[in-house]
Amino acid sequence: MKVHNLFYLLIFSYNFLSCVTTKNAIKDFNNAEYFNAANKFEKTLKSGDAKNNFLLAESLRKSNRLWQAEKFYRNAIKNGIDNEMAYYYLVLSLKANNNYEQADSLINNYLKRGEDESVISLLRKEAIYINNLKNYPDTSYYRVKNLKAINTKFAEYSPSFSNEKLYFVSNRQSEKIYSGTGTPFTDLYEIKSRGANVDINSLKKLEDNINQEKVNEGSITFSEDGTYMIFAKGNDGKSSGRNNVDLYWSRFRRGGWTNPRLLNVNTSRSWDSTPFLSKDGKTLYFASNRSKGYGGTDIYKANVNRRGRWINIQNMGPEINTSGNELFPSVTEDGRLYFSSDSHEGFGGLDIFVASRRGGKITIVNPGKPLNSRGDDFGVNPYNPTRGFFTSNREGGAGDDDIYTFVNDDPNLKIVNYTLKGITLTPKSDTKELNILGNSTVKLLDRDGQVIEETFTDSDGNFKFIVYSDEEYILIGEKENYFSTRGEFSTIGKELDKSKLKEFITNVEYEKNLILDRIIVNKSIVLDNIYYDLDKSDIREDAAIELDKLIVILRDNPNISIELSSHTDDRASVDYNQNLSQRRAESAVSYILSKGIDDNRITARGYGESQLIILNAETEDEHQINRRTEFKVTSYEFIDTSNSEDEEDKFFNNN
Repeated sequence: MKVHNLFYLLIFSYNFLSCVTTKNAIKDFNNAEYFNAANKFEKTLKSGDAKNNFLLAESLRKSNRLWQAEKFYRNAIKNGIDNEMAYYYLVLSLKANNNYEQADSLINNYLKRGEDESVISLLRKEAIYINNLKNYPDTSYYRVKNLKAINTKFAEYSPSFSNEKLYFVSNRQSEKIYSGTGTPFTDLYEIKSRGANVDINSLKKLEDNINQEKVNEGSITFSEDGTYMIFAKGNDGKSSGRNNVDLYWSRFRRGGWTNPRLLNVNTSRSWDSTPFLSKDGKTLYFASNRSKGYGGTDIYKANVNRRGRWINIQNMGPEINTSGNELFPSVTEDGRLYFSSDSHEGFGGLDIFVASRRGGKITIVNPGKPLNSRGDDFGVNPYNPTRGFFTSNREGGAGDDDIYTFVNDDPNLKIVNYTLKGITLTPKSDTKELNILGNSTVKLLDRDGQVIEETFTDSDGNFKFIVYSDEEYILIGEKENYFSTRGEFSTIGKELDKSKLKEFITNVEYEKNLILDRIIVNKSIVLDNIYYDLDKSDIREDAAIELDKLIVILRDNPNISIELSSHTDDRASVDYNQNLSQRRAESAVSYILSKGIDDNRITARGYGESQLIILNAETEDEHQINRRTEFKVTSYEFIDTSNSEDEEDKFFNNN
């Protein structure tokens, strides 16, 4: 009897410990400690347990071990898991293990009986990808090489080249373990480098105020002169109210980096990381899982204003971003975007993609092998048009993630940099002479009115944008106390034939200046060609064209209110002319209001013949000058929505 009791006690103890371990595994999973969760699930997992097989598979996937998750997704499905996303993730794990035929068969079987429309959509896309992958060659014009001098059995990733130094992330020297992945915490390192030739004796960690114990420091990017950096840090395991990964900035001053400060692009409920600064330092690209994206992590961009604040934060759109994860953006001088994704047409895990723009359309290309592999390939950092660094955990490396170099040997590769430059100007008093108008805002919009880029002119009024071939643009200039002004520009028909170019790099510059008029309250401005039929107040088609221009002014200048006035000549009675002018002014205003302008911003006023420009007019031309439609600004309020940050102000005002 005692033996039996001991046996039952052991069974009870085992079941109790198993239950506790499973609960702890679920707790770790919910806390995003996926490595710990996977270990605990494996210790207690039963083959027929669909839910925990799925959670184990998810723990492996979320801790960057997708290829190990295949068995457990299979078990979850076999035992009736009710989450049909398991089929999609099983397909991804099969791809990660190069089992394309099995992945294709699984997709076909699911599409015959699957019910989840979102999974059906994802798998139909994967079926196309798998079929296309079969046609990809094993070689391309890219040559890659493991940068063995710096790689170890630990992780080295996210290379960034700046001022003859290579910066990267590694967990080689940390003794503390990050429970999310089961690997040591990461730090930032630098090493002197001439291209891909590194001086191993110069390898060192960045300062302690940048690298902190039990905190993961991540991807880093620099201004062109190397004195300003943005990097990611987080995953400290603390409940700080943030989503545990944010972007920080620091400036190199007096021989060291200043204490990092939060960048204003972060949001408290999102993961914000993998930053990249454009060469001119005016555009920041980064990845984020903030709300209202397309799913997973998306790539965003932001522009910096004169005060160092990042503004105009934009999702880069559904052509680039998917329901999966897009991250690690970097941009070449000619505007090509490198990024990594697990949901575009790839070989498994993260693949590197190149996005280019032409005619307002974005084309996404997978550069193929050997730049990509069945592993995770990411973190491209080009240091010239044909060479750069990237990261991969492919087979044959030194250990975890490794840094590689690449060379693009495409003999037909030609780089054409199209740029649009100009000056913001303003009329001098009432003359036709123009003065430079510095420190203005200039926006570049596409033909649909979407902001592509925003910049700020220097004291000489200069601005410059990257533009693309076969595309129509709108420029908008803005400045306090001046009317926002539009200008149109097109590159259609101006594209160079690359096959005829002899130089490897060709720079093409276009010019387009913007003239901004000062806002003077109660100063009348005549609208051209607002004609009415005799004794009529109806808006004619030719008058509508001119009123549409005023509507654009009102839309571009939401902080002004106006009076629209109508005037007549003196060839009828005073009362008649007064009544006619009022009807015409009201008709014009009604037309403007019909286009969505707020009625609180515009007033109709008829002046009849009370404000003749030419007294005692005799000719029809003179009478026409008196018969005019005008507007004048009755109120104006400048709204400054940007806030200052001292350190960023100093940096950007001096550069």
